Amino acid sequence: MKAKISSLGCFVPPRILTNDELSTIVDTNDTWIVERTGIRSRHIADANVATSDMAVRAAQEALRQRGIEASELDAIILCTVTPDMLFPSTACLVQEQLRATGAWGFDLSAACSGFVYGLTTAAHLVMAGSHRKVLVIGADTMSRIIDYTDRATCVLFGDGAGAFLIEPSEDGDLGYIGFLNEIDGSGANFLKMPAGGSRMPPSAETVANRLHFVKQEGQQVFKFAVRKMSDLCEKALEKYSLSASDVTLLIPHQANKRIISATAERLGLPESKVVINLDRYGNTTAATIPLATRDAVESGRLKKGDLVLYAAVGAGYTAGVNLWRWAY
Repeated sequence: MKAKISSLGCFVPPRILTNDELSTIVDTNDTWIVERTGIRSRHIADANVATSDMAVRAAQEALRQRGIEASELDAIILCTVTPDMLFPSTACLVQEQLRATGAWGFDLSAACSGFVYGLTTAAHLVMAGSHRKVLVIGADTMSRIIDYTDRATCVLFGDGAGAFLIEPSEDGDLGYIGFLNEIDGSGANFLKMPAGGSRMPPSAETVANRLHFVKQEGQQVFKFAVRKMSDLCEKALEKYSLSASDVTLLIPHQANKRIISATAERLGLPESKVVINLDRYGNTTAATIPLATRDAVESGRLKKGDLVLYAAVGAGYTAGVNLWRWAY
């Protein structure tokens, strides 16, 4: 049995934070940010909006598009590094708000690779025949763990959510082709939030030292991402007897325009075959790939039968690639 993506839904909070506004908060400017990242603005959640709230909005849109009730879902996979709380899982909170009474689920923590890992998991649940409707949600409220005194990180991230519904495919030519995922724990110290877990529980000292915010060694992460994303794409295409020329669209994790451009160049893909929308959203972590997919569908760049190459690299390090034949 093959799995397919049958619908999608996205949500971003209405408030937009531009580079010019950021320059009034921290020592930076629009030119500096755009040249180094490609980002011009990002969406920021209001204080009363949590990750589960955005996840529910995205999920509701995916269900509306498909024309089904939440009670028909078999499972919810919630990909996030900014859960509402450590426990219960945000998947539980989303299940309750959706009234998805027939679903089980869990949170999946793989940073910027989370949505790719979630798609891999959902596809295999469906292909095993044990599940017929699995909702994969990528949602992150990164503004809650960003230090707005650190210009190296605060310019990068935004808030948002996206959801894909995964179901069995009636057409054997359409749907999930395969994956190639990996982790490399040697990079753990280069991108992390040091405090808040069992290693360094919250204390007056951790708060005073601003250890509950994202810390990144940018050059290390950049070098790894450029090399690993292109390498995994090449290996995944080879694994499934495909070539870059077969790819209709590369939809990569939206972290940095230079990383995306370098990956596309190494694969020999022209700009017309690459989706880049981080200029408007920034890095929304697990939400970037569904947001980019939504934009590709709405602009007519992604159509039924197209071969989509999803690729991501994230903290951990995590890295992953998925290949799908678009089904609607």
